[in-house]
Amino acid sequence: MDKYIYDEKNGLWYELQGDYYLPCLKISKEESGHIGVWGQRHLWYLKQYRKVRYYNLLTSGKLNGYLADIDRQAEEMFSRLVKQLAEKENVTEALKAENQMLWVQKMNNLRNAAMEIVSSDLIYA
Repeated sequence: MDKYIYDEKNGLWYELQGDYYLPCLKISKEESGHIGVWGQRHLWYLKQYRKVRYYNLLTSGKLNGYLADIDRQAEEMFSRLVKQLAEKENVTEALKAENQMLWVQKMNNLRNAAMEIVSSDLIYA
């Protein structure tokens, strides 16, 4: 028996593995991009709760690009929310110069609120 055979009907090569011919499949090159904390959280969520979507993205070679895009969107949304919440709560540079501890407390509170919003709207949705 030949080690490799070509099927003209579907255009695939097959390799002999034991008694069976298995298709020689390659996953296409994935887009590489930076995957930060938001992308890692979304990856965990996909693996735990959206397994079909995860495997579809993985086998199509689009997982890294998708996660990099989610990470970028989440980071932009987080920055925008922190800025908007700081303006709404009057957390300014003047407050920072006046009372640093109060400014740190308020900014931590705003960052936590923004993290919850991004997580619920984008990462775990």
